[in-house]
Amino acid sequence: MKKVKLDFAGLEIEFCNRERALRQVEELAERGTWHPLVVFGPEGCGKTAWLKQAAELLRGHGYEVIYVDPMRKDFIIHTEVKDLVNKFAEASLEVAGVAEAKLASLAVVAVRWFMGRRRRKVAVLVDDAFQAIGLDRAAMYVKSLLGLTEHPPEGCEKVVAIATTSEGFSRWEIGRHRWAEITPTWNMSKKGFEELYEKIPNPKPGFEDVWRLTGGNPEALARLYEAKWNVGTVVERLVRTKRLRDLAKKWGPYLREILEDPDALFEKELPEDFKRELIAGNLVVYDMYPRGPEFWIDEPPPERDEELGIGRDVAWQTPLHREAVKRVVTSQ
Repeated sequence: MKKVKLDFAGLEIEFCNRERALRQVEELAERGTWHPLVVFGPEGCGKTAWLKQAAELLRGHGYEVIYVDPMRKDFIIHTEVKDLVNKFAEASLEVAGVAEAKLASLAVVAVRWFMGRRRRKVAVLVDDAFQAIGLDRAAMYVKSLLGLTEHPPEGCEKVVAIATTSEGFSRWEIGRHRWAEITPTWNMSKKGFEELYEKIPNPKPGFEDVWRLTGGNPEALARLYEAKWNVGTVVERLVRTKRLRDLAKKWGPYLREILEDPDALFEKELPEDFKRELIAGNLVVYDMYPRGPEFWIDEPPPERDEELGIGRDVAWQTPLHREAVKRVVTSQ
């Protein structure tokens, strides 16, 4: 299988590791998806890289493949139908706010077009679609994907539909209906992350130091590299972009509790508004799945890891997120 090349903090890096996640795509290629697969996980954990490599893998299995990332106005079309490629290119040039929704909708329309022409194998991979179309429309979008997979027309043997999300509430909005298989993924395993780390040019900190800061999150690694390994710079940017000072003024005592133990958010009777703000801000992953491998795409996280901020039921998205919250709480 050809490894896709990805932009990583200005470097061109080949897709690496995620071996189990690719084996899972192989299994989907063999049987198709009866229900759309909705994969959620921390921001920057590598969902986009996995989907792009999955597009290449499915192509090798004879699929007509449509990959679209509406928020980045990015798409990959593995087909010989040039008119279809042109339609995606035109949609990507629309004004902000229009292009994102058009690309997300066009992915579904294009698959229907393929199916109507009796293409044997069709795949649609949608990256962060719910951020593009809005949380209020997430469930209906999944239902439209279900319409593709549930009853394909005669002549269409297999359909694969995968959507990813980092938005904390989308899994519950979609989960109110039985229209999708909702599955978590996590940051990279230590072995896989070390493979990515080795591709970063020297000089750089030791691997164990980088692992403790990122917890295997590729985006966190990229941010550290871009900041010339200045942890303070990366943390301060998180403080600013996540508006953590306002959060600390409002919820300081509760934040101190979950800094000590993230599971306090699940086990104690803390304010629901506090929980909602942490989830909506993509600071934590709440209500973690059991760690059995059958529940996860790729390798599940450990049951608990105090150093990385992982509890049984709640985890900080990365240790850097926890460090940013700690900075504003302790400065009060």
